[in-house]
Parts: sequence; structure tokens; C-alpha cells
Amino acid sequence: MSELKKLREEIDRIDEEILNLLNKRAGIVIEVARIKRKENARFYSPEREKEILQRLISINKGPFPNTAIKPLFREILSASLSLEQPLKVAYFGPVATFTHLAAMRYFGSSASFIPVEGIKDVFESVYSGQTEYGVVPVENSNEGVVSYTLDMFMDYDLKISGEMMLKISHNLLSRSGDKAKIRKIYSHPQPTAQCRKWLERNMPGIPILESTSTARAAEMASREEDAAAIASEVAAKIYDLHFVDRHIEDFKDNFTRFFIISWEPSKRTGRDKTSIMFSTKDRPGALFTILEPFKKARINLTKIESRPSKRKAWEYIFFVDMEGHLDDRKVRNAIEVVKEGCLYLKILGSYPAGETND
Repeated sequence: MSELKKLREEIDRIDEEILNLLNKRAGIVIEVARIKRKENARFYSPEREKEILQRLISINKGPFPNTAIKPLFREILSASLSLEQPLKVAYFGPVATFTHLAAMRYFGSSASFIPVEGIKDVFESVYSGQTEYGVVPVENSNEGVVSYTLDMFMDYDLKISGEMMLKISHNLLSRSGDKAKIRKIYSHPQPTAQCRKWLERNMPGIPILESTSTARAAEMASREEDAAAIASEVAAKIYDLHFVDRHIEDFKDNFTRFFIISWEPSKRTGRDKTSIMFSTKDRPGALFTILEPFKKARINLTKIESRPSKRKAWEYIFFVDMEGHLDDRKVRNAIEVVKEGCLYLKILGSYPAGETND
């Protein structure tokens, strides 16, 4: 016990040292904020944050795991930023949606998170200046693109300043946790599709009622004894629900990609993506001609998606993601060549590439 006591005392001493260093860091952050105000510089820099996290992981010799470094230092960075200027972030709510969770993972819990009713409201909040940033879902690895998010880029002149990859795990929740009492299930259409096989096997004949979000589904289920919801673990805690079953998604490698939107472009980090949207002239081989400059420049296109323009029948807008930053000469030059063959081209932003272990 004497040896154990000594080790615990050593841990206490180290914890105090960590606390003192955090406060020393906070003092420097406050001085940085003073200089930023003087120079009218922006407070939040996603590329600087990514640089800090990558550097720390690269020099970590263990045994403290790299998987814990990102969330730990994100919270330190988030708390530090709140000392400079509280960051306002709009997200597709309500509280406890996966978008809310993605926002917290990206910005840390010290930001001020503002839930809004819909994806359009997120864009409007950022566009009007009510919030500095917004978080919206853009695609799921199993169910594909969130079309409405892409449509919003046609109407709002905002930039993609970041992306977040969040692993999605769905749970069946109810007030009692008793499967036998369930007579209906509330769910958003996306989780329903992602859990379809499990629901067919385990809940045959139980009607699935559509809700606007997983959090709203949990809220409704919390009011009814015979109802259940497909929602997150966070929703279970917030709405005081019990688990009927966990991890009911059909495919375990289930990720949703979220865009971080703002007025501010992101600077080059060395591992970036650029997104554009364009429409082509109506002629044979038009799309092939448009994409050919990217092939010649050896630029990897990571995604291409088409959407009706809604301005003219059978006219389409194409959305393309590519590796690289607009400040990279080959990316900038290729886009300039592509632009010559387009009826319309809009650069949606260059931003740090997200990772599936974020």
C-alpha cells in the first residue's frame, strides 16, 4: 500500500503540473487574442488546429494512445478559443442529433452550439451572420448523398471550410427497454434505411413512423410507453431512454460526412480537398471534356454527383470533390481550364481533409 500511495502522490503531482501548464497556455492564448483584435485577424483557424493535432500525434512516443490525443487536445483548443472569443456554431438540430455530435467533435464542447430546425436554417444562420459556422450532413457511406445540402449551395454563397467524418451507430431505445411493449418505432428516413435488415428480422410488422431527426424520434418515444426510437447513445441519456438493443445498423462501417460552412476560406494544410459545382453545355461528350483537364493534371477526383438545376428542365448541376487546395497551382490551373467549357462554375471551398478516425 505504501508503494501504491507513492505512485498516486506522483500522479497528483503530475496532474498539478498539467493544470499549471494549461493555465500558462491560457495566458498566452489571451495575449494572442489581444494581438488578433488589434490586427483584426480571425480568431478561429481550422488549418492551425489541424497542424497542432498532426504535430502532436507525430511526436507522441506513447504509451498515451494517439486515439486519445485528438479528443483531448480538441477540448483544450476549444476551451482556449472560448477565452479569445466564444464561437457560435449552428447545426441541424435538435439537441442530440448526429449533426450535434459531429459539431462537438469538430469544435470541442466549449463552443456555443445553436440548434436550428432544418438544413436551410443552418445556411441562413451563417449567411446572416448570426453564427460564424454551421454544420450540415452531406452524405452517408451506405445511403449516399444528402441532396438537400447540395441544393443549398446553389442558393447561398458560403464556403466549405472543413469536413467531419463521424462513425454512425444506431440504437433502438424506449422508456422501458422492453421489446415486447413496442407497438411503433419513430425514426428519421436515413437511419431507417441503414437499419432496414435488422428491423425486418427483429421487429416484423412494427410500423416505422417518420420523424425529422433521430433526436426528435427519441423525444417522441420518451412520451409514449409503447413507442421506441432509433437514435444515438447521447439521445438515450438526454431523453432518459433505455436500450432495447445496441448497434442495430446493418453495416458496421457506417460513416456520415458533414460539411463545416462559413464565410471564411481555409488556408492550405498540405492535405486538403477542393469542392466545385458546375453546369455543362448541352452537347455530346460535354462532361468528358470538362473532366479531362483533371486527368491531365493528375488530380484525383474523390466524388462526382449530379443534381437537377431546378432552373431549366433536364439541366443538371455537377458537384465534384478533388484532392488538393486552390492554392496548389495544378488545381487552380485545371479549374481555370474547366471553367472555359462550363455554362457556370462555382468554387465551394478548399478545406482540410477529414479522416474516418476523427
